[in-house]
This record gives sequence, C-alpha cells and structure tokens, in this order.
Amino acid sequence: MAAKLRKGDTVIVLAGKDKGKTGEISSVDPKSGKAVVDGVNIAIRHVKQSQTTQGGRTPKAMPIELSNLAVVDKNGKATRVGFKMDGDKKVRFAKTTGDVI
Repeated sequence: MAAKLRKGDTVIVLAGKDKGKTGEISSVDPKSGKAVVDGVNIAIRHVKQSQTTQGGRTPKAMPIELSNLAVVDKNGKATRVGFKMDGDKKVRFAKTTGDVI
C-alpha cells in the first residue's frame, strides 16, 4: 500500500503533548508505524564527551505515531490524504482542497 505520509511532508500533530505543532518529517518507519518530525516530541538525551564532540544534555526528536499526524494543506489546516490517477501516475491529493500533494 502506498504511504500517505512521506519524508519531507509538512505535518501537524493531532494528539499528544505537542498537539497543534507543525514540522517537517525527517524520517518514516512504516514497519513500526512511526515518524520523526523536526521540532516535535523532543526528549533530552545525555551524551558522553568524546575527543571530537562536547558532551552534555542534547535535545533529540523522538518518533511519533503516524496516526497522530496529518498533512497540512495550502490553507494551513490539517487534511486527510487520498489517492487518484493522474494520467498513468498514482498521486496523493488533499481531501479538503483537492490539490495534488
């Protein structure tokens, strides 16, 4: 089945502690059903110092469930994703506006 959310999509968080925040998807793991979104679901990770990097507490974006994300349409609102045939290519489109994503 084709992926409704892909790397590079701008999404909005629908549920959880970061509800309402928007960001760009940096990676998707379809097997676990999660994605990493820049600036969303941030956790503090402790990094040990090495010869090349400074140690300390660093913020890191953690994976978030795909079901808690929705694509942002051109109006800046959350939309569901549909599929249609554009000539001989299968394309994704926003259900609210009908625009091809």
